[in-house]
Amino acid sequence: MEINIPEIRAEVTAMFHEYETALVSNDVETLDRLFFNAPTTIRYGGGENLYGYEEIAAFRSGRPNVDLARALERVEITTYGRDFATASTHYIKPSAPTKVGRQMQTWVRTPEGWKVVAAHVSMIERPGGS
Repeated sequence: MEINIPEIRAEVTAMFHEYETALVSNDVETLDRLFFNAPTTIRYGGGENLYGYEEIAAFRSGRPNVDLARALERVEITTYGRDFATASTHYIKPSAPTKVGRQMQTWVRTPEGWKVVAAHVSMIERPGGS
């Protein structure tokens, strides 16, 4: 298996940034489009465990459009072959400067394009306290 084929990594990196733009602008339509529409899709968030596309879409449509800004500190995209990838990032929210957010996504190439099939978002105290 080839890891980080340059053109595949570029594809997933572009999808990750499309997701990030949609997230901070609360573009629910794009967020929904980027998740795999299946009961097996999972998203663990800061205060919710969502099982299946329908639960994820319902959460997105009811999420308040406030406090969405964040700055990415580090993004790691790793591809495995041509159809599977992970995206991991640390981020800082201006409203929580002593914490660091962590996000991981599993992306799979489907006939409709790259889709998130699993995601996890959480926040912890920033290492070192600042």
